Amino acid sequence: MLLITCPWCGPRDETEYHYGGQAHVPHPENPAELTDEQWAEYVFYRDNPKGLFAERWAHSTGCRRWFNVLRDTVTHEVLTTYRLDEPRPGGTR
Repeated sequence: MLLITCPWCGPRDETEYHYGGQAHVPHPENPAELTDEQWAEYVFYRDNPKGLFAERWAHSTGCRRWFNVLRDTVTHEVLTTYRLDEPRPGGTR
C-alpha cells in the first residue's frame, strides 16, 4: 500500500486517492485542427516508463484537490508530491 502526502492534508493511505494518469500532458492549442489520429494520440496515448514517472492524483476522500506525484514505477516509491501550479522537481516529463 502506498503512503501519499497530499500537499494540503499531509500523508494519507492510497485508498483516499484517485489516480488521474500522466501529469504534464499539454492540451492541444487548436484541437479542432487535429486529425482523428492526432486527437486519438492526445487522448489515449501516454508514456509507460520503467522508473521515475510524474502522475496526477486527486485526494478524493479528503480535500478533493488534484496534485502531482513523482513515483518510481519499479519500486512504487513515492519520491515527492507537488501542486499543479508548481514545476516538476528535477525536470520534465
